[in-house]
Formats: sequence, structure tokens, C-alpha cells
Amino acid sequence: MKEAARTPRRLLLAAGLFACLTPMAVGTAAQSELAWQPSTDVQVKAAPAVPVVAGPAPMLPPGTTPMPLATDFDVARFEAMAQMVVANQRVPGLAMAIVHKGEVLSARGYGITDVSAAEPVDAHTVFRLASLSKPFAGTVTGLLVAEGSLRWDSNVADFMPALRFSNPEAAGKLTVADVLSHRVGLGRNTYDRDIERNADYRTLVQRFADAPMTCDVGECYSYQNVAFSLVGDVVFAATGQFFSEAVAGRIFKPLGMNDASYGLEGIQASPRWARPHVRAGGGWRSLTPKPTYYRVAPAAGVNASISDMAQWLIAQSGRRPDVLPAPLLATLQQPLVSTPREMRTSSWRRERVNEAGYALGWRVYEYAGHRVVFHAGAVQGYRGLMALMPERDLGVVVLWNGESSLPTGLLPTILDSAIGLGPRQWLDVDLEEVDELLLANAAADSDAMPTRRAGTTSTAGSGGSGAAASTAKPQ
Repeated sequence: MKEAARTPRRLLLAAGLFACLTPMAVGTAAQSELAWQPSTDVQVKAAPAVPVVAGPAPMLPPGTTPMPLATDFDVARFEAMAQMVVANQRVPGLAMAIVHKGEVLSARGYGITDVSAAEPVDAHTVFRLASLSKPFAGTVTGLLVAEGSLRWDSNVADFMPALRFSNPEAAGKLTVADVLSHRVGLGRNTYDRDIERNADYRTLVQRFADAPMTCDVGECYSYQNVAFSLVGDVVFAATGQFFSEAVAGRIFKPLGMNDASYGLEGIQASPRWARPHVRAGGGWRSLTPKPTYYRVAPAAGVNASISDMAQWLIAQSGRRPDVLPAPLLATLQQPLVSTPREMRTSSWRRERVNEAGYALGWRVYEYAGHRVVFHAGAVQGYRGLMALMPERDLGVVVLWNGESSLPTGLLPTILDSAIGLGPRQWLDVDLEEVDELLLANAAADSDAMPTRRAGTTSTAGSGGSGAAASTAKPQ
């Protein structure tokens, strides 16, 4: 059944969107060890100094009191859980970051990059982000709105005069905001199967003239990859820059996302990157990444390390107003259309998510009574999740390089802990073994203390950890 969550176009205004319109697989002998590695094992690039804003949570409404993390929020325990996920290659490799109040509490790698040529995942290992790319598209478009190059209600046909849909009036109605909130009016995932069969993006755009429409433009939600990527053509027409150049210049570079790139060439040029893995013969087989969804770069083109993603979440939490001002972020993260199907797509959503909507490149959930800004991504051999909890100024991202749902449980585990919900085992790991590993990690960190100052970041590799981590509990 096709989802058609209808929202009147006037809600675009009611949501405050126009506030920013004014100037303003085969098994292998390579194993993932559980031993926690001391901080001198792997050399990683130092994070650049950035002007992170201190003080109250920037994304909360004026007069709102920020809420602290629950007292039992334990970063070291989450890190031990991540170690357990990659133990015995249940997942080949994983990277996880946790940020709070503009500080990186943890940004580590776990497991290996490739079962055929094992190297440890670290904080600068690059992963393919898949649909975690969509918030980058919304954000760079918002920056152009702030510059005055675009408006959220700019008509896409003004930049793409040849654009046609089966409804002759549709192209003339389609706005930039409609594209970024999946309100184009086409059926769900239109032409995704063609992209997977190596079809050319431009050819598929021409075929929109033949694609059935399920509703009028702006009147219903229906998730897209090909149609979402029309925003790349708009950005090019408005700036004269290729979409990837616009994002690199306005987001990657100023945020210090030094490992980030676009496309297959970008990931393959990375000094260290995680290969995608699929199941084969009871184990894992590594592959060469497919170029398919890289052809729709705004929807699925970004590659980045966990170090990059930590900086991205800090910026999206309003702590980098020199790059992303809070009023723009409030617009990007304001839901424009209801997406009720999202409340049924996994066990943690069914139990925790009571409302769901789509904003401008972001999903927004009411998670057990708390607002969460979220997106997930999946493409052959890669998976990822990221979330922001504004009232606690918390951000979490998890990336992994195997077709497994196992690491998904890390996210609700961390969110539950942040708000003090009772125990609920979302993650398929032995909690007694996690406790034993936590003690072993603490002992290893204690042994390494002469080479590490309290409160500073650490670097490590192999099956244990990656980089930029602090196991102190946040206040």
C-alpha cells in the first residue's frame, strides 16, 4: 500500500518555514578483537580548533530550560556495547560518535575495514552515508536561501524549464521546499529500481513526464531519491557550482570535515575507507561500492568519517552559528508533512515513536515524549543512523559496513539512557559480557594514563576503539 500522508500547503507557513526567506560474502581468518587498545596505538589527525559556542542549548525555544542527561548515562558502557557488536565479526566494522553541549564525548572506530585485507576502523575511516546525505542537501539549500540566491518557495521549473510531469500543471507548482520534504506527488521511491539497474539520472528526470502521480504537488509525502536530487540541479543553476562543490565549500570545509567527499571517486581516494560487506557462506564478503546511488548525489552521495560526523552533529545542534545559524537550523528541522508509516518500521519506533514527520532533509520524531531529529541511510553494504535530541543538546551517529540490522539497537539504547527510561534491551548483546568488558576497558585506560591527560581525547584502533573519546560522564 502506498503511503500518502496529506498536509495542506498552508502548513508550510504555519510551521514558520518562511522565517528564513528574508535576508537573513566468504568467511575470513581476520577477527575483531575485544581488547581495548591504548591511546598510542594509532596516529590520527588532530581535530581542528573550531569556535564552538558554549552556554544553553541553542536549539531550544527561548525560555525553555535545558534538561541534563540522566545520571546513569555512561559513554564508556555504550563504547563497550559497540565493541561487542563487532566481536567475532557479527558486523565487520563500525564507528560511533556521541556529542553533548558542543563537545565530543566519543568518536571511535570498532572492528575492521575489510575482511579480505583487515585494517582497524578508526575515527578517520570513511564510510558511505547513503541517505544520511539528505540533511546536507537541505542545509546547503538553506544557506543559499539565507544568501538570497533562492527562496524556499522558488519554483523548480524556473531553474529547470524542461521539467515535466504527467500532470501538466505539476512542474509549475513544484517548489524547492516540496522537493526537500518529499512532497513531489510521485509514487514512493519512483525510479529507484532503475537507478539500481545503472540508469542515468538525467534520463530518469526526463521520464518523470510518464510517471504516475499519487497526489497533487505539495499535498502528500512520498519518499524519493531521484526526485529529491532535483535540488542539485537547482543549486547548480542558482550558483554555477556543481552540487558537491557547493556543499564542500559551505559545509565540509568550514566545519573541518576534512575526510568528507562526494561520490565513488571520493571514497576510493580516501586514505582509509571501509569496504561494503554482504553475507556469503556464513560469513562476510567485501565488495567494490556500487556507483548507482552516487548518481543521485543530493540524496545519497556523501562519504564521511565518524570524526566528520561528530562535527556535523555539533553544527546541527546550533553550536557553530558561524557556519549554520540557529534560525536556519530551526527551519530545516521543522516538520512539514506527517509520515505515520515511520512509526511502524522497526521495534524501537513502534514502541517509542508517537509522532513522525519530515522536514527539509530531516525526519522529526516525538520519541517517548521527547523531540528527536533523525535520519537513517542504507545502500548495499553500508548502514547508518544519526539523531539529535535538542532538549538535552545530545547527538548520536552510528555507521557500519555490513548488511546487518544489529547495530541499530545502539541508537535507542543511548536515547533511552539520556532521558532516563527503564531498561529495554534493544541491542542483541550479552549485558553481563558488556559489564565485564567495561571493567577491562577501564583497567586498560588506567594503565595508559601516563600517556593521556584526564579529560582529553584518546586515539585507538583495532577491534576496541577508534579516536576522540572521553569516558567521563557528562554533566
